[in-house]
Amino acid sequence: MTIQVNLDELLGKKSKHDVLNSVGLLLVPARVTIDEGYIRLLEQHHIHPYEIMLLDEEAIRSAPNPRELVKEASRFSKDLFDEVRTTKKLPLDDINNELLPLVDQVSSHPDVFQLFESVKAKDEYTHQHNIGVGVLSTLIGRWMGLNEEDLSILTMAATLHDIGKVHITDDILLKPGKLTAEEFEEIKRHTTYGYDILKNTPELHPRVALVALQHHERADARGYPHGLREDQVDPLSRIVAVADVFHAMSSKRPYHEPLPFHEVVNEMRKGSFGELDPEVVSVFLTMMIRHLVGSRVKLTDGRWGEVVYINPHDDTNPLIRVEETFLDLSQERHIHIQEIVI
Repeated sequence: MTIQVNLDELLGKKSKHDVLNSVGLLLVPARVTIDEGYIRLLEQHHIHPYEIMLLDEEAIRSAPNPRELVKEASRFSKDLFDEVRTTKKLPLDDINNELLPLVDQVSSHPDVFQLFESVKAKDEYTHQHNIGVGVLSTLIGRWMGLNEEDLSILTMAATLHDIGKVHITDDILLKPGKLTAEEFEEIKRHTTYGYDILKNTPELHPRVALVALQHHERADARGYPHGLREDQVDPLSRIVAVADVFHAMSSKRPYHEPLPFHEVVNEMRKGSFGELDPEVVSVFLTMMIRHLVGSRVKLTDGRWGEVVYINPHDDTNPLIRVEETFLDLSQERHIHIQEIVI
């Protein structure tokens, strides 16, 4: 929900989006509290009231806690895996009526970084990962402007992308150390296991099964199970691949801790050269970083601050307010954002 106001009513509020002048100069960054200085600047540049869309903080405060929704969805995912192991069938009615509405509700949360924090896996990685990838894929799909039909297929496919792991033993899934070559080959089979389960569920759209099969394929044809090139992979599978990689790097897993925020972003950018779909990565990172302004962050030198400006030419090294001073990370190359604090 957005609210239109007069300029004299802006004081102390936050703009939902960056406010630019007629030549593209940033006047007020998104999510920064508007003070009298910003009001004067807006007046000088003849910004009209209808151009300012305020962040509805009440909507954020009143939205359901996404962390609790993710916990509920993760419990459902665990029960789903157990049921599929036992009955060899997907409980589609339960998935459609109970699980997917939870995924959709989390992906619609108005605070993007609260959403991101809620889906990070901290324990029970397999099931939290299923929900995290479902949520992130749905968010990316919205940002990319998918139509409602494709978005619905994507949410289902992403949430069930790892369903083939019902046939992988916990000894392998939860192994804290490096997998043997034989164990890794077994892990890779979860894509074909999942494809078989989903393609034999006639009520599902065929693309749902394709996503389970293809989400580990890579643009350079070095992925698995079939070594397909990017143009041979369904676009929905390419979206899920990006969400899958981002969630895996951001989460605690049996064999590694979550990577710092700046490393995740850098690795995603590297992955867009030959591995991940560059358009999907670009949309995801651009939209995510745009929401950084106003966020409280922990820096790699241990200090805390607030992001106040994103440099369009160096967007992973923003301007940070630290107490009464400003720190330009584009000039302090040895300091990075460690994590976003919710």
